[in-house]
Amino acid sequence: MSNYLETTYDVYKEAAENPQKGLCCTTTPVWLLPGLSIPQKMLEMNYGCGSTVNARDMVNSPTVLYVGIGGGMELLQFSYFSRRNKAIIGVDIVDEMIKVCQENMIEAEAQNSWFSSEFVDIRKGSALSLPIDDNSVDVAAQNCLFNIFEEAELKQALKEMYRVLKPRGRLVLSDPTCEQAMPESLKQDARLRALCLSGALPLQDYINMITDIGFGTVEIRAKRPYRILDPENYDTDSLIYIESVEVCAIKDPMPDDGPCVFTGKTAIYYGKEEYFDDEKGHVLLPNQPLAVCDKTAGALSRLNRKDIFISGSTFFYDGGGCC
Repeated sequence: MSNYLETTYDVYKEAAENPQKGLCCTTTPVWLLPGLSIPQKMLEMNYGCGSTVNARDMVNSPTVLYVGIGGGMELLQFSYFSRRNKAIIGVDIVDEMIKVCQENMIEAEAQNSWFSSEFVDIRKGSALSLPIDDNSVDVAAQNCLFNIFEEAELKQALKEMYRVLKPRGRLVLSDPTCEQAMPESLKQDARLRALCLSGALPLQDYINMITDIGFGTVEIRAKRPYRILDPENYDTDSLIYIESVEVCAIKDPMPDDGPCVFTGKTAIYYGKEEYFDDEKGHVLLPNQPLAVCDKTAGALSRLNRKDIFISGSTFFYDGGGCC
C-alpha cells in the first residue's frame, strides 16, 4: 500500500472510531423518504460530497454495489428501493468502518419496520480489486472516494467498476472537481488527498478518464460549490475553488463517433417548419427544448442555422433528450 493510501486508511479508521461531522461538507440534502428513518450516527458519518442515490436508477429492484461504505447511510437508502436479501453490496477496506457500519445497520433495523440488515452484504475489499463477479451488478456507486486516488489507481478503480457492471449498468459517482491548477505541494499532501481535497481533477479530465475506460454515455447530473483552499490555511498562493459533481456513467456500447456526454446543453428550434430533422436521429419541434449531448450540440452548431439555439452547459441533466 502506497504512503497516501496508508494515510487514507488511518484517516477513515479514526473517522469510524470517532465520527467527525466536518470531515466532508455534504451540500446535498439527505433523502427524506416515506417510512425511512436514518440513525443519528449514520448522519454524523455522512462522509460524502453529494449523493449517489437517485430513484430513476433504482427500477426493478436492482443489485447495487457501493464502495467506501462510511456509516452506511447510502446503503440504507439504496435498500429502500431494493428490499431483498443481499441486493445491496457494500465494500470497504477499513475493518473499523465495517464494524461500525454493521452496528449502524442493526440500529436502522430497529428504527425501520421494512428494513432487514440481511438486505445488505458488507464485504472487506479494495476498490482496486473488488471482491465482486464480472457483469453482476446493475448499479455501482461511490461517494467522495475516487478523488483520493492518484491517476494510476483511479484508472484501476474505474476499470473495476466497469468490470463488475452488467451491460447497460450504471456507475454513479460523486466527487470534488477543480478547474484551477492544484499546486504540486497540495497534490502530494497525503492527508489532504485522503480528505478528498487535493486530488480534485478538472471536470473534463474526470470525464475523459471515465470514457477512456469504455463507458459510452456520461451524464452530469449536478455541480455545486464545495470548498475553498485559501493561502492562510493551505500551501497555495491563491484561492482554490473546489466544486462537487454528481455523474452517472452508463455501460453502453461506445458509439462509432465517440461517447455521448450530457453536460446540460439544450437545443431549441424556433423556425417556421413543422419540425427540424438533422437525419441523424434528432428531431426538434418548434419551441420545444431538447436536451442534447455535447457531441450533438456541436454538430447542430456547425450547421450555422439561424433558427436553432444551443444553450451552454448547465451541468445539470435529468434524463431524456437526443440519445
